[in-house]
Amino acid sequence: MKDEINKLLEPLLGATVKSTYSTGGGSINQTQVLELTNGERVFMKHNSNPPTDFFLAEVKGLRLLAQAENGPRIPKPIALQSGSRPTFLIMEYLENSSESKNFSDRLARALAELHRISQDHFGLDHDNFIGSTPQKNDLEKDGIVFFRDQRIEFQRQLARKAGLLPAAIDKKIDSLCENLNRYMDTTGEKPALMHGDLWSGNYFPDSKGNPCIFDPAVYYGLREADIAMTELFGRLPQRFYDAYHEAFPMNPGYPERKDLYNLYHLLNHLNLFGGSYLSSVQQAVNRYAH
Repeated sequence: MKDEINKLLEPLLGATVKSTYSTGGGSINQTQVLELTNGERVFMKHNSNPPTDFFLAEVKGLRLLAQAENGPRIPKPIALQSGSRPTFLIMEYLENSSESKNFSDRLARALAELHRISQDHFGLDHDNFIGSTPQKNDLEKDGIVFFRDQRIEFQRQLARKAGLLPAAIDKKIDSLCENLNRYMDTTGEKPALMHGDLWSGNYFPDSKGNPCIFDPAVYYGLREADIAMTELFGRLPQRFYDAYHEAFPMNPGYPERKDLYNLYHLLNHLNLFGGSYLSSVQQAVNRYAH
């Protein structure tokens, strides 16, 4: 693989790989930093058996996120393995640093700028992935219908097929989906360009304190879903939520809606990692489906 990487990098950067070191990776990809002969570093994600178009979808997502002029810093894609099913992606290396006192404010305002980018429909012109799970993005005019059909229903069907969803919870999801208009307030909301998977492992400050986001699951959706995801596995300081609301006010009642948005991610974790997430799914469903 090293020879293949060098053939890609040399024409683009005028350098080849001198050494590498692993940065571990998550449950889906392995990651490495490649130190080059010109003294620069690049970042590589590798998956020996990725879904079709997995890394191609990531490249498209990164390029979409980079549209926001005053948005978060996005790593630039550099090279993608050729072929119909690439197994590695090389991108700009971003060096992270500790969070400064104003990091929360800067991230909030940058995210608000990203969310101001819009289009006519919710969804995207292509499907992509949330983790390693396919993410459907069929275009839809109504944000609530999009969230119901492309987010909750899609994940629910996967869980059903895998035998992960008890009938009692499944029935309550029916009730929830029938009554989404009661729980969601989309007044004045336009489709917002979203990161899509904004948990704490997918953002950090770079060496200059600029907020960076990566590992996207991009689509145009209801922006509260991005904010809600920041609360699912460890919450940002309250200053983040205050600063975001100052920059781009949300409709009243967001705290009562956030668990509904996160049901999508909990169902996805149930599908990816199994029954350990079932109780969290059940708690979220019970909150809304009476």
